[in-house]
Amino acid sequence: REHHDVVLTTKGIDDMCLKYFVDAGAIAVRRVKKDDMRRIAKATGGSIMLSLAGMDGEESFDASSLGQAEMVYEERVGDNEMLVFEGCASLRSGSILLRGPNEYTLDEMERSLHDAMCVVKRVLESNDVVPGGGAVEAGLSIYLENFATTLSSREQMAIAEFADALLVIPKTLAVNAACDATELVAKLRADHNFSQMDPAKYAAKAHSGLNLTDGTVHNCVEAGVIEPAMSKAKSIAFATEAAITILRIDDRITIQAREEQHPGM
Repeated sequence: REHHDVVLTTKGIDDMCLKYFVDAGAIAVRRVKKDDMRRIAKATGGSIMLSLAGMDGEESFDASSLGQAEMVYEERVGDNEMLVFEGCASLRSGSILLRGPNEYTLDEMERSLHDAMCVVKRVLESNDVVPGGGAVEAGLSIYLENFATTLSSREQMAIAEFADALLVIPKTLAVNAACDATELVAKLRADHNFSQMDPAKYAAKAHSGLNLTDGTVHNCVEAGVIEPAMSKAKSIAFATEAAITILRIDDRITIQAREEQHPGM
């Protein structure tokens, strides 16, 4: 059905009217969701017309409101019939079709895909990336530990505890991958300590992160394991604010359980 005209509406179309569309070799689709209408209009470069009536009451249509697509056809996917638009005029939007054995798997696939697309969005917004695999947390932990030793006040303890809390991320990554978290985190900390003590000699070790596939430590930048700098900075900032909010609570109210009264007592 190439080069056929397609009409989409959110309302209904009478069966008698559909006959005229068929005779004209056009495709008419009724009861289309408004969200789908917006996506199709964005993809094809068309405009949604609320009415064909003009200011003088006569019906007219501007050809510039038409969208363009190389091919429009109906395809059966699973138990549903879907209308597919191929070769749309605009490449700024599109659809991704996920297939899975059950709804639970599809929900997990959608969540993972959404997270991946958000990561790409953050990278494009900030234009800055950092090595992943716990490299940022390990490097920041080493830096804060060394900085804490330069202080001679009680702030030293707070900074040291903050540095130790940052290691929760690489430890959790290692545990989730069924690796030896103690050994891997120790190797990771050693690499970042070398890179900060002698940056000229151990510059490459500043990008060291966890390789959870082999259970080793490798260069995350060379391996392509990176994260958006914006997301990393915000996650650390939000976690710090949450900890500060909890520490500001200096009192609590505990409701004691009601004592059960036994009959005859």
